[in-house]
Amino acid sequence: MNPADSSASASVAVAPFVPSKFAQFYALTKPRVVQLIVFCALIGMVLAVPGVPSWADVRLALVASAGIWLVAGAAAAFNCLVEQQIDAKMKRTAWRATAQGQISNPLTLAFSTLLCAIGSVILYVWVNPLTMWLTFATFVGYAVVYTVILKPLTPQNIVIGGASGAMPPVLGWAAMTGAVSPEALILFLIIFLWTPPHFWALALYRVEDYRKSGLPMLPVTHGNEFTRLQVFLYTLVLFAACLMPFVFQMSGWLYLVVAIGLSFGFSWYGWRLWRNYSDALARKTFRFSLIHLSVLFAALLLDHYLV
Repeated sequence: MNPADSSASASVAVAPFVPSKFAQFYALTKPRVVQLIVFCALIGMVLAVPGVPSWADVRLALVASAGIWLVAGAAAAFNCLVEQQIDAKMKRTAWRATAQGQISNPLTLAFSTLLCAIGSVILYVWVNPLTMWLTFATFVGYAVVYTVILKPLTPQNIVIGGASGAMPPVLGWAAMTGAVSPEALILFLIIFLWTPPHFWALALYRVEDYRKSGLPMLPVTHGNEFTRLQVFLYTLVLFAACLMPFVFQMSGWLYLVVAIGLSFGFSWYGWRLWRNYSDALARKTFRFSLIHLSVLFAALLLDHYLV
């Protein structure tokens, strides 16, 4: 065999895998994050409709979900554009196409604009104007207020910026009713209070990444111990908020039992994290936070049809 052929074969064998352009653009929309957003919006849609939804309700929910998904994906892509230099410094995000220069800035901006425009038209024409404006405001809140202004300036970025991430149930409720009710605001409050301990648990074991990036995340500016205490305190406040759907008769005993169990578990993780820190425990706390929110809202959904 020709040595040159062997060398060529070896170089081919170790060539890095480059995703297709479609896969790169799809990844910019942060699909796993968007899935959780749409799931929370769907919870708001379902809870806004008494009893079993009609076929018209189902069609409206599907259209609204599509519009919300597109605008949320646009916000995620814009976030990747703004934070490409930061992403390139962090192991968790260095693989993104924007961070590696595989997709140009003008193309990313055009992609984000297109998704936002299509999603907004869908919501305005086939859902209702209120949902479109609330969704667009959420886009501005996340992509501009949080990403451009708050995130690089204050360690409370997650707390203040969490308002945008807490909007999906409100969007879902508005899509089905054309209004925002106190029940929708309770769902908003739960996600708003869930966000800080969720992200700070991640920041605790990714602190070196955030330090290198220059972002003023709480563990970087105030230290590990202070952040751990904040995580624990937020889980306690969140515990109280998770009881509100039962107190305000949005749900029954099934939800209450699940909410108490999940919230106790999250608070227990927060206590252990505060008293005896380890990166492994911070990872477990972060993973449990995802379980907490997903199962909590699933229980709220199931309870809605059983009561």
